[in-house]
Amino acid sequence: MTRIRVTKEFRFEAAHALKGYDGPCRNVHGHSYELSVTISGTPGKDPNSSKLGMVMDFGDLKRMIKKEIIEPFDHALILNSAMGGEDLLQSGEPFSNVLLVPYQPTSENILIDFAERIRKLLPPAITLFSLRLRETATSYAEWFAQDN
Repeated sequence: MTRIRVTKEFRFEAAHALKGYDGPCRNVHGHSYELSVTISGTPGKDPNSSKLGMVMDFGDLKRMIKKEIIEPFDHALILNSAMGGEDLLQSGEPFSNVLLVPYQPTSENILIDFAERIRKLLPPAITLFSLRLRETATSYAEWFAQDN
């Protein structure tokens, strides 16, 4: 059977700070992130299915990623929970969307988090092939299933 890769792209805004970093990224700052999600599977062969010929409906993939990744991370302040920050969770505006994560919120670690979240949601016949998270116009990190 022929396997096909399909990719859906997303955009979100978020801020972060890197605990203990020796450069300016130790300060709270933001990015216009671009996320590419590539899945792999065999196009559907059931002539009675509305999904005939699709690995996965782009709309279904969009809804899944939007709910699991985009909605919680868009316009969030992402901080390593080791920095503290619990008081920000109680303060409300302008800190009504603070995500305390158990890792340093680099693009690399954010991708690992995203891969774990997405893999749990995909149907068994579909695999997560790769992720790309662009942090700036000239910088991105990539995750590939074959490497993990």
